[in-house]
Amino acid sequence: MSTILLVEDDPDIRHLVSYKLTKGGFDVVETADGLAALRAARENPPDLILLDVRMPRMSGIEVCRELRAGPLPATVPIIMLTARSRPQDLEQGYAAGATEYIVKPFSPRDLQERVEAALARVNS
Repeated sequence: MSTILLVEDDPDIRHLVSYKLTKGGFDVVETADGLAALRAARENPPDLILLDVRMPRMSGIEVCRELRAGPLPATVPIIMLTARSRPQDLEQGYAAGATEYIVKPFSPRDLQERVEAALARVNS
């Protein structure tokens, strides 16, 4: 069973994504802000991270940079999950080390498929 670290400050979105992924057979660890995400990722490195960009205490971009510079294995996919869809936002996310970018609103089914595809690429 793959572990996914879900970092999302909106409780409704966090609950929806967690529910969908748990139903899909994933172990989901939830955090609501960037600092908690860093702590969780360092204590128990996940197989994949779903990371919101705009959060209190520390942005998803900052979290992504920190994780890519630190002890997180480079093979761990980081998928940004955000409402920010301007080309410069995507460039900033990829420059920080994101593997993929999903724009809100999103289809829960599409999200699950993209998570599965990202994990399959790592495990192939």
